[in-house]
Amino acid sequence: MFWLLAILAYLLGSLSFAILLSRLSGRPDPRACGSGNPGTTNMLRLAGKRIAALTLLGDLCKGLLPVLIAQHAGLGIQQQAWVGLAAVLGHLYPLYFNFRGGKGVATAAGMLLGLYPPAVLPAVAAWLLVFALTRTSSLAALTAIPFCLPLLAWRQPEALLPMLLLYGVIVWRHRRNLLDLFAGRERHF
Repeated sequence: MFWLLAILAYLLGSLSFAILLSRLSGRPDPRACGSGNPGTTNMLRLAGKRIAALTLLGDLCKGLLPVLIAQHAGLGIQQQAWVGLAAVLGHLYPLYFNFRGGKGVATAAGMLLGLYPPAVLPAVAAWLLVFALTRTSSLAALTAIPFCLPLLAWRQPEALLPMLLLYGVIVWRHRRNLLDLFAGRERHF
């Protein structure tokens, strides 16, 4: 059951709501415009608040649903976390879109919401604070995830290894943003 759910989570994660919503609304492919990232922030820049909100909701749900299904199937917290990580990997490297996906933050947030909802609060608070101070989405995202790790380690220690791997993958996907941040070239709102 675990492997079947992990494969299904990857396939669900491979659905890119930014690309699908762009096509449905007649907007350009977000991988070819703006930052080139098919995620909420780029959709906000390219298509406005409504499409960005739908993108965020879709990306959250594709991280949340596999974890909830794994819970319902009776899998342990660590297996649920691995299933959630498979969904995030689908978002990052989508099978349906030539493996060119987003950065995984919203899908990771959905995964975390399914694993341990209280851990989302410090992550969201950190994201909002850093974004309010810097107006930089990538810096806010990179700051938010570590804020949930201590609470998760305390309350759901079995999920910590997959979550640490998740954070490593998200940092890797933001490597260009990190270079731009250090060089003072990162985009701001």
